[in-house]
Amino acid sequence: MLTPLQTYFPIGVVLLVAIGQAFLLLGLANTLGPRRPNPAKMAPFECGSVPVGSARDRFGVKFYVVALLFIVFDIEAVFLFPWAVLFTELGWAGYVEMLLFVATLLAGLAYVWKKGVIDWNE
Repeated sequence: MLTPLQTYFPIGVVLLVAIGQAFLLLGLANTLGPRRPNPAKMAPFECGSVPVGSARDRFGVKFYVVALLFIVFDIEAVFLFPWAVLFTELGWAGYVEMLLFVATLLAGLAYVWKKGVIDWNE
C-alpha cells in the first residue's frame, strides 16, 4: 500500500527531469551556440519595419482604455458560449438573466461611445 506522499513521487521525478533538461539545454545553447554579432543582428526588430523614434515613448491613455474595453467584451463572449450550450436547460430564467447581462454591457458600450472613448479621430 502506497502512502499519499509516495503516490506523488513519479510526478516529482518528472518535474525534476523537466527542470534539469531545461537548464541543460539552456546551458548547452549558451556554451556551444555561435556568437557572430553584427549591426543587423543587434538592431531592434519590429515586424519587419524600421524602428522609428524611441522605445521609451508613451502611449496615450486611450490606447489602454480601448484595450480594457476589448478585454471586457472578450469576456462577454466567454460567458455567452456556455449559456448558448445550455440554452434549452436554463429556460426562461436563464434567458432573462442573459438579456440583463447583455443589456448591462450594451449600456456600458453606449456610455463609452457617448464619451468618445472609441473615436480615434480625437
